[in-house]
Amino acid sequence: MGMILLAFGLVLIVEGLAYALAPSLVERMLEALRALPESARRNVGLLCVVSGLILLWGAYQLGF
Repeated sequence: MGMILLAFGLVLIVEGLAYALAPSLVERMLEALRALPESARRNVGLLCVVSGLILLWGAYQLGF
């Protein structure tokens, strides 16, 4: 449970920094995402999930 809270906290920090440091960039990125077809957005989401799983597996293998 502690690792889940740690991961969630790190996600919130990274997301918060993006909104705090570059809010106009976030708006432009959201507009670009809105222009993509739904299938492309789904593929990007799946790629993010797989990338996250690979990173978690790698961290686990390193002993984190």
